[in-house]
Amino acid sequence: MMDNRFATALVIACVLSLISTIYMAASLGTDFWYEYHTLSPAENITEAGRSIWEEFVSEEADEKTYTDALFRCNGTVGLWRRCITVPKNSHWYSPPETDMTTNCISFSLSDQFMEKYIEPGNHNSGTDLNRTYLWRLQFLLPFVSLGLMCFGALIGLCACACRSLYPAIATGVLHFLAGLCTLGLVGCYVAGIELLHKKLPLPGDVRGEFGWSFCLACVSAPLQFMAAALFIWAARTNRKEFTLLKAYRVA
Repeated sequence: MMDNRFATALVIACVLSLISTIYMAASLGTDFWYEYHTLSPAENITEAGRSIWEEFVSEEADEKTYTDALFRCNGTVGLWRRCITVPKNSHWYSPPETDMTTNCISFSLSDQFMEKYIEPGNHNSGTDLNRTYLWRLQFLLPFVSLGLMCFGALIGLCACACRSLYPAIATGVLHFLAGLCTLGLVGCYVAGIELLHKKLPLPGDVRGEFGWSFCLACVSAPLQFMAAALFIWAARTNRKEFTLLKAYRVA
């Protein structure tokens, strides 16, 4: 029979694991990892701004081109997509309007593994290895994290079927590794943004900040670590007490 302490710890660990998985999935699927806010009203976009928007939606847009558009058009960036906010009617003969719309372009798989250049937009400047591998890691690590947690959940179900707490140690270890991946993802993203802004500084009238999608990933990592600690503690302590009890009965 399982002690109430261990049962409570397992229930709390499962709840923390579920919440962290939801947060991680929501963070992965949304576009608000980083947000740009310009002081200039979006409806006053000039003809040059409209041409930047047209280049932004082009499949051939390079890093400098779409980053400039993000600066000027209240852009947001996720792990999968980049978005800008523009007037619904952007024809030159139309009067300025306050109705705005958000247009998003997805990063293709080739974009995720594309080389980053020392001078963004200049293919002849050489490859920036730091930014290249940071970008690739921030794409791969969330999938590794979610995969580890799902595998840990399967082991937990097997433990329930076997009516044994000992496999929960493996579940805890996998959650700990998932937390490290999530923490690595956050670190890679922050480092990548900082390096990009050193290459392409923010204009004076533009303010950048991390968005709520990024915050969800930041919250997910400690939840995974707490779930891992509870799983490992419950499994090890229950195993130790069971061994002592068995030895006492034999004696």
